Amino acid sequence: MELLHQLTVLLVEDAGVMRKMEVKTLKELGITDIIEAEHGEDAINKIKTGERPHVIISDWNMPVMDGYELLKWIRAEEEYKEIPFVMATGRGERKEVTMAEEAGVSAFISKPFNAAELKTKILQAIGELEKVDKKDIVRREPELTPDGKIKLKIAHIQITDHLVLGVLKDLIRSGKLQPKHFELETVSMSSWNPVADALDEGQVDGACVLAPIAMDLYSNGAPLKLVLFAHKDGSIMVRNRKGGDFESSKAGFFRQKSFYIPHTLSIHNMLGHMFFNGIGLKPGVTGQDDVDVAFEVVPPVKMPEFLASAEEAAGYFVAEPLGTKSIAAGNADLQFLSSELWENHPCCVVTVQDVLVEKYKDAMQEFTKMLVQAGKFIETNPGTAAEIGVKFLDPDGKLGLKVPLLRNVLTEPNGIKTNDLYPDVKALDKIQRYMHDEMGVGSLINLDKFVDLSFADVACGNDSESGKVSVLKDTTEQYSKLMNRAANTKQDSRAKELLNKEGKYLIFNLEEQQYCFDIMKIREIIRMIKVRPYPGSPEYVLGVINLRGSVIPVMDSRAMFNMTRTEYNEKNFIIVLEHDDGKRVFQMGIAVDGVNEVANITADQISNPPAFVSADEANYIMAIAKINESLKMIVDVEKVLKFNHVEAPGKMVAEMQEV
Repeated sequence: MELLHQLTVLLVEDAGVMRKMEVKTLKELGITDIIEAEHGEDAINKIKTGERPHVIISDWNMPVMDGYELLKWIRAEEEYKEIPFVMATGRGERKEVTMAEEAGVSAFISKPFNAAELKTKILQAIGELEKVDKKDIVRREPELTPDGKIKLKIAHIQITDHLVLGVLKDLIRSGKLQPKHFELETVSMSSWNPVADALDEGQVDGACVLAPIAMDLYSNGAPLKLVLFAHKDGSIMVRNRKGGDFESSKAGFFRQKSFYIPHTLSIHNMLGHMFFNGIGLKPGVTGQDDVDVAFEVVPPVKMPEFLASAEEAAGYFVAEPLGTKSIAAGNADLQFLSSELWENHPCCVVTVQDVLVEKYKDAMQEFTKMLVQAGKFIETNPGTAAEIGVKFLDPDGKLGLKVPLLRNVLTEPNGIKTNDLYPDVKALDKIQRYMHDEMGVGSLINLDKFVDLSFADVACGNDSESGKVSVLKDTTEQYSKLMNRAANTKQDSRAKELLNKEGKYLIFNLEEQQYCFDIMKIREIIRMIKVRPYPGSPEYVLGVINLRGSVIPVMDSRAMFNMTRTEYNEKNFIIVLEHDDGKRVFQMGIAVDGVNEVANITADQISNPPAFVSADEANYIMAIAKINESLKMIVDVEKVLKFNHVEAPGKMVAEMQEV
């Protein structure tokens, strides 16, 4: 929208990594005139001495002066009181929204959020988009098919916790399960806030959602019922490998650093709080007194990316497979699995609208029964479930999720459990009471009214009577054990790194050595054709080719690896790679001597690069595979596509492709 391009935005955010992300998000919306401030007092100084902003976007929890105090100051100053104010914060409880509204906030958005959500809030704040009052929202009416089935629209996000939904969908698709009373539609959402809003506003029939979020919605009047657990256990705490020497400092490793959680209303917030308290640190949010570890809310799928670029972050606590993904990428080490602190704990639950429980009992009974069947399928068929999971959780490949990695997560003895989905009300009560009494988060609700066990009693059968015992290991001995054990996890971390490299590879030749490209990164393979030189390009750029109307730059792999240059001929090949840099998809050709075959390379065939790899090769070689006594170098395609020594590869490729 042209109007957004004209806005000057004052962005107030103390966390550097979060501020960079929010600046990037604003620029995606076309807003480039951005004034940055680190806290409320800094913001006031910049308002008084600089350009008057059209909109203020502020975090709540900050040092010196927080966002709530800044909001009250703005509304009390005659000269500035009309400036639209968007509170963008990790404080996502409904009661805090009310508190901000009473102080005069123009719009409120809970972290984590995406560009579309922020755009809506900015437009509402400046009066270009009408705010929708909750009482005026038209809730989605249950929809029936011509043959009388109800269409169940169920929301989820891209984590293993919600795999029961994906497996159920696949079992229905394959005909192994044939519902008589419902049709299933799954809706993947970007983060927890859209899921919560969709449930609250009745835009979905149900969702797999964090238990504390569901309880908070219920406490604020949302007509919901919890009918089943989505899983038990399944979360992981990882430690930033760039954050320093853990073994020499232990608890000190985490001191005065940020720590990522997926939502304030989450089991991860609770267990993280317990852990840091247990090792003698004070967790909290920026702005609170004497906080040793500052919790920051980050979108779950963004956590691996954030951690890779933030040395000041200690680590994060999240649902799998996002922790193992960072370990596999070499950016993190395992601290502990959530079940090691609380065995058989709840996390995500299946929550549905009241109307389904009241009017469509047959559909609800069948739905819960089939979810239970899907959960047992995962336990007995983890390999197949991993294949289903990659397609369900990462359909466009942007997460980079691989079957071996997800299979490892599903077969971890202390990992996620899906064979007992019966709701444990006592465990839910532990969550709400700890968060309310010890953390000041959430409200206490009547769980007997919120949890409807009638469907689970039938669907779970014997599990409803003999569910696994929930054991909270909140002891000094356990915290000591977790700390000491974590100091010796490097070998496990290295093993997980190899899982991320397992897959199908194209094997190609350069001189006498064989190399491998991940087949998923390859667009096509063609025989060498005429390559036209491109003026001013680096020495390892052969030039460009015209491939069916597309101009594609071609790199000389020999030059990149500092090998003897030769003239390529019709016996050689060009491997066309494809890369998505987040802004555009571009293609790049790599000239090679020859191509051999596609091979399935497993983790037990892979090891770290050998010492004899040259310095030039080491820029690109991420592992070595041993197949039938032959060594094959596995090339890091991302590094080749970004070629480290070029400052702006995307720009150069874009210029070439505009020829």
